[in-house]
Amino acid sequence: MLLSLAQWLQTLSPELGFLRVFQYITFRAVMAAMTALVIGIGMGPFVIRKLRELKIGQPIRGYGIEAHLAKSGTPTMGGVLILLSIALSTLLWFDLSNRFVWIVMLVTFGFGAIGWVDDWRKVVRKDPEGMRSREKYLWQSLIGLVAAVYLVFSISESSNQRVFELFTAWAQSGFDLNLPPKAGLQVPFFKEVSYPLGVLGFVVMTYLVIVGASNAVNLTDGLDGLAIMPVILVGAALGLFCYVTGNAVFAKYLLLPNIPGAGELMIFCAAMSGAGLAFLWFNAHPAQVFMGDVGALALGGALGTIAVIVRQEIVLAIMGGIFVVEALSVIIQVSWFKYTRRKYGQGRRILKMAPLHHHFEKSGWKETQVVVRFWIVTMLLCLVGLSTLKLR
Repeated sequence: MLLSLAQWLQTLSPELGFLRVFQYITFRAVMAAMTALVIGIGMGPFVIRKLRELKIGQPIRGYGIEAHLAKSGTPTMGGVLILLSIALSTLLWFDLSNRFVWIVMLVTFGFGAIGWVDDWRKVVRKDPEGMRSREKYLWQSLIGLVAAVYLVFSISESSNQRVFELFTAWAQSGFDLNLPPKAGLQVPFFKEVSYPLGVLGFVVMTYLVIVGASNAVNLTDGLDGLAIMPVILVGAALGLFCYVTGNAVFAKYLLLPNIPGAGELMIFCAAMSGAGLAFLWFNAHPAQVFMGDVGALALGGALGTIAVIVRQEIVLAIMGGIFVVEALSVIIQVSWFKYTRRKYGQGRRILKMAPLHHHFEKSGWKETQVVVRFWIVTMLLCLVGLSTLKLR
């Protein structure tokens, strides 16, 4: 919005040439992060107070960690604060004509709406199950597939009209259409290694990345500050990939696929990081507010969608290793319990409790130790992911 305003003002008065600074993505990214941070910290007390007035408090399961019982009643659905900060900041600073930012916004707020309904049913309607798993996955799948079908053609084309034409051509060809190498699965640490996926393969992979990332972040969100800092770190690192991928010169030098328009996603990543830092101000131990599904599902979906656009799905799995391990810990725990119950008549567990962060708590780690150590691991993994920019 401010970019369009600055360009319009320059046409009216040549003396306003200093407004050209708005054309630089790096400048607008810094300003987006600062704007989201200020909005989040400024609105935080008001949002928390309203959540308390509405009695939207976090229920604590009786079979959970005993030390967490004191958190019962802490306001949840604080992800609304994150999403408001991201939306306002992004709309102010990004190029409104950029289609990639709009599709990321669609996924983010679509998943946020799913999380909002889930949280509302749990907290306000006192339904312990919230949104049923099948219903939740149905809506996640619908949003994920719409985004995947759009992205499979938009990666290759620079306009929405050409995207529609390519989709029509794909349908008329009997759903058999070759995609350019940059739409393949990019393998880090190797020079120009790209595995062709085809349209169907791209759609399936994109769906799995978006929905998987969303639920992985949701599973990680179990301790004060545990999920939000890795989201900030991974989001900031992906922002750098966005900038490089959207710049033809840098992309060619670093042997990355050039995706015109992807650089504008750096604005969204910066806004997400700024909003995350603002939320951490209130979510740091002892937390004044919890993110809830409304924030966790939305942020995970955003990370997954951005990684697909810049063709860094494997790098996302590396940098977001904490999210991956947390999700795997739940899958393995549940699968093993069901298998042993069917075979031996009594379910057995591999971990003391899942997700993984609860296992460490049961093993004697304090909550703050788990959180900070997971942050440190994420920092190291992000450095590994960033090293793929050059180490090939």
